[in-house]
Amino acid sequence: MNQLVEERVLKVANYIIKHNTTVRKTAKNFGVSKSTIHKDVTERLKKLNSSLYSKIKIVMEINKASRHIHGGQATKIKYMNLQS
Repeated sequence: MNQLVEERVLKVANYIIKHNTTVRKTAKNFGVSKSTIHKDVTERLKKLNSSLYSKIKIVMEINKASRHIHGGQATKIKYMNLQS
């Protein structure tokens, strides 16, 4: 793996853990695509640092479990704005 990619993977992983953030927000912060961030934390990190991968996996599972709630809230706000 390229040295720059390895550095990015570790920075991304530490950022997600420190800020407890989503793939989308992390991608925006680092200026890369969601697909890149997702691949970094699910595939590359697993090979690079398994203990950090275990921590990321927990955050990713929490985000996945709560995404339907966020989607529902966004829809509610959208329709409340249309009625105004």
